[in-house]
Amino acid sequence: MDKIIRCITSDGSIMASAITSTNIVATAQQVHSLSPVATAALGRLLTGASLMGAQLKQRRAALTVRIKGDGPLGVMVASATSDGNVRGFVENPNCETEHYENGHINVGKAVGSNGTLYVVRDYGTGEPYTGVTELVSGEIAEDITSYYANSEQIPTVCALGVLLDKQDGVLLLAGGMLIQLLPGATQDICDKLEANIKKLDSVTTMMAKGMAPLDMCKAALEGFEVEVLDEMPVHYYCTCSRQRVEQSFASIPDDQLRSMVNSTGNVEAVCHYCNKKYLFTAKEIEDFIKARKERSKNK
Repeated sequence: MDKIIRCITSDGSIMASAITSTNIVATAQQVHSLSPVATAALGRLLTGASLMGAQLKQRRAALTVRIKGDGPLGVMVASATSDGNVRGFVENPNCETEHYENGHINVGKAVGSNGTLYVVRDYGTGEPYTGVTELVSGEIAEDITSYYANSEQIPTVCALGVLLDKQDGVLLLAGGMLIQLLPGATQDICDKLEANIKKLDSVTTMMAKGMAPLDMCKAALEGFEVEVLDEMPVHYYCTCSRQRVEQSFASIPDDQLRSMVNSTGNVEAVCHYCNKKYLFTAKEIEDFIKARKERSKNK
C-alpha cells in the first residue's frame, strides 16, 4: 500500500514529507498503456503532485500540476486532493524512450526543458490560486523545486524516483520526498540540512534498501529531533462520474451536442484520467436539451 508521511523538526525549522507511490504509478501505467519514458515522467509528476496535495490544509482542497514542455510527451497533468490521492494523464503515452549513456531514461528530453509548469490550488472557497514558472530541466523534481523557490519563495528540495526494469520496462519502485525550510530557519540549520541532502541516496535506492517513508525523512533530517505530523494511505483515484459528464454538457450548444451523436446513436465521453467510457443515447441528449430549455424559461 502506498503512503505519505509528513514530519517536522521539533524546532519548527524544517518540514519533510516522503511517499511510496509504486502502486499509484503502476495503476497509471496500466490505465494509460504508458511507454517506459511516459511511465517515468508521469510517475514522477503523480508522485510530486500527491506530496504537494497532502500539504493542503483544507479538507476538500485540490491541486493540479500541469506541465507543457517542448518535448514529444506533450502536456502532462496530475491532480491531487488534500488526502494525497492523485490521478493524471499524458498527451503522448506512447512516446519513444531514449536513455542516457548510464542507462537511465532521458525524461528531460521527452518532457522538454523549454516550457511552463502551472500549479492550480482550489480551496473551494473562491477563485483558485495559480502559480506559473518556466521549466528548468524537464526532469520534474528540479522543476517543482524551482516552482517553490520562484513562485512561492519557499526553499525546497524535491526528489522523485521511478525505477523500471531495463529489459522489459516493468515498474519496480516509485517514491519521492519534499523537504522545505520554514520561516525562522537559521544559516546553521540550512547548512546542516544541505550536508544531509548531499549524503542521501536516490529515493528508489533508499526504497530498494527497505527504507520506509519515515526512514527517508529521518535520513534527510539526521541530527534533528523529528516529530511525525501525520501518515496517510494514498491511491490513484479518479473522481469522474456520469453526473459530472452531464454537468460538462451544460457549456455545449444544442447543435454541437446533437452533432456528437455517433453512427451507433450514442454520445461517447471518455475520461482523460482513467479512460472510463460513458455512453449517452440520442434520446438522453434530446432530453437533456429539453430540460435545459425548460430551466431557462423558468428563470
